[in-house]
Amino acid sequence: MALYHQIFKNNSKWITNKKAAHPDFFKNLAEGQAPEILYIGCSDSRVGAEELTGTQPGQMFVHRNIANLVPNNDNSSLAVVEYAVVHLKVKHIVVCGHYFCGGVKAAMQSKDLGVLNPWLRNIRDVYRLHKNELNQITNVDERYNRLVELNVQEQCINVIKMATWQKSYIKNKSPLIHGWVFDVSTGKLIDLKIDFPKILSSIQEIYDLTKEV
Repeated sequence: MALYHQIFKNNSKWITNKKAAHPDFFKNLAEGQAPEILYIGCSDSRVGAEELTGTQPGQMFVHRNIANLVPNNDNSSLAVVEYAVVHLKVKHIVVCGHYFCGGVKAAMQSKDLGVLNPWLRNIRDVYRLHKNELNQITNVDERYNRLVELNVQEQCINVIKMATWQKSYIKNKSPLIHGWVFDVSTGKLIDLKIDFPKILSSIQEIYDLTKEV
């Protein structure tokens, strides 16, 4: 219980420090939010979104789940994207994975994980799509880390499949999509520099939902 009670002490100290530096900080927060970035990350306790990016309250809209997924049938992540794009009008959408991800490792185990099975199947599908590349990597840790990167890429592709994103991008050229990986062992944030306009052009024949735009 020590950590639990310490949290409220930390909160009081945080309030005091914020007011000392910016007297109107909480008044401004209460007036609303206008974040530039939607950040979709992993729920892992080691990868707090605001801490690793150095962003302040109000700058980044955050959604986190196990292994930073954006499944086609997950209303939670889809609603977050819809709200961020249509109502908050974010300029960037980031999917950020991290090396040594427990969700990715769990997905590659031959075990019945109960209620986690359908969720982790999304990662297994990523492996299936890229198994030729992944199976050539003999080092197990390197293979898992490459799967982390490919999972980020596929979740970004799931975003660009959405009509909400396609309509906004065609009309406004935003939000831009970015795939990142956080290296837990070094603290480094890595931009995978994925060419999403190229990917969009290659899949648009199948996933073009903008005929009415």
